[in-house]
Amino acid sequence: MFYSLNNGGVFVGLLVLLLPVFFPNLFTPLGHASPSIFSEWNTPKPRHLPLLKGALQHKTKYAQRSDLWSPLARQGYKPCFDSPTTHVLPEKSEGYIQVFLDGGLNQQRMGICDAVAVAKILNATLVIPHLEVNPVWKDSSSFSEIFDVDHFIDVLKDEISIVKELPKEYSWSSREYYATAIRATRIKTAPVHASANWYLENVIPVLQSYGIAAIAPFSHRLAFEEVSRDIQRLRCKVNFQALTFVPHIKSLGDALVSRLRYPSGKYLRQKTSEIERQGDGKFVVLHLRFDKDMAAHSACDFGGGKAEKLALAKYRQVLWQGRVLNSQFTDEELRNQGRCPLTPEEIGLLLTALGFDNSTRLYLASHKVYGGEARISTLRKLFPFMEDKKSLASAEERANIDGKASLLAALDYYVSMKSDIFISASPGNMHNALVGHRTYENLKTIKPSMTLLGQLFLNKSMGWSEFQQAVQEGHRNRQGQIRLRKKKQSIYTYPAPDCMCQA
Repeated sequence: MFYSLNNGGVFVGLLVLLLPVFFPNLFTPLGHASPSIFSEWNTPKPRHLPLLKGALQHKTKYAQRSDLWSPLARQGYKPCFDSPTTHVLPEKSEGYIQVFLDGGLNQQRMGICDAVAVAKILNATLVIPHLEVNPVWKDSSSFSEIFDVDHFIDVLKDEISIVKELPKEYSWSSREYYATAIRATRIKTAPVHASANWYLENVIPVLQSYGIAAIAPFSHRLAFEEVSRDIQRLRCKVNFQALTFVPHIKSLGDALVSRLRYPSGKYLRQKTSEIERQGDGKFVVLHLRFDKDMAAHSACDFGGGKAEKLALAKYRQVLWQGRVLNSQFTDEELRNQGRCPLTPEEIGLLLTALGFDNSTRLYLASHKVYGGEARISTLRKLFPFMEDKKSLASAEERANIDGKASLLAALDYYVSMKSDIFISASPGNMHNALVGHRTYENLKTIKPSMTLLGQLFLNKSMGWSEFQQAVQEGHRNRQGQIRLRKKKQSIYTYPAPDCMCQA
């Protein structure tokens, strides 16, 4: 009997030792935002229990609720698309410009705007931009799968010449061609935020010699300063008028918006007060960027214990090969500086402190939440009427976009632009793009004060009333008020005054 048990123990021990050899995926990240089974199984517990109890018990005052849902007053600026000069296309193009854009949807969107501007500066014909396969999201969606190409060309037809494909004599100029060797027609040296003169001095000679130039990489490759007013206006015309999503994205987006504004029977219940009725037909979009990449990149502590810290450190090393290191700051220092993304629990507490309550319809715009449903359970407890793409649309309706990160992001972007209020849990490209677009349309957009919130959440002795007062005072002027662009700031985040005229 002892021999049998002993042999059994040895067998189990060998099995445990050999598991990493035969099943390495059990011990390493399975892919984007997927936890490894043996390293991240700890379910994070609420980190702000006293505040959470206060949030669950709070009642919103009538005046606060009324002010919260009221639209923004006009602020003295209005959109203006047209350049101050008459549009006249030159008789002859200098040649063809190709650009290869990396990053996610919103980074690519800004790159497209810059590509149009560069083509205008060079008097070149723009080839519909090539979107690189995203190394994180593994998405190969093309420009025409995301944006309405015919609309894009039509809106800009008086500004620049645009072609969908190169003529046959230039068909050799492909992405594969530039991947194999150094090519004379590829511009690799464009500095970040290059001036208009840089393009005139360095790209025009290539166009004159070969009739074509391919600029790659092309991300943040045109400066925001020392650019003519016409070019600035053109960038905004591309961003806010020419770039519209393909019809099936807009159709599905409209369906989601309708279901949020006019919910089905599962939401129907007797409204007990005028405060509850104030939110009828309205909804908030929360961009909850709390994926594994964000968590790993920030180097902050999110309450998952030692296992989570080790797993994120390993993921950081695998994904960025040492280019993003563990922070030399402590978690407390990072939070004091506002450098930690808000967790779902923290954004829920922020929303509640601002005046939203358990009758608020909340649309969750996100790709994958690190930690899954366990991580957002506290947020769902505060906002039971929380929806997302999967809960609002059937599998058949999502068939054309499932598994395609750029199309999923496009749908979220579209719904976000239709919402009464938009709020993002963390700064980033989608946050910046939507802040700019909603500023342009004068729509209410709450910008969390990351530094204030980091400091408030570090104060473990703070009660709900004090927290709520501090949040409301700190966000009184962060709800869509126009901020004029400062030097070197992005025109896509701060469109006034370059792209907005005084009313």
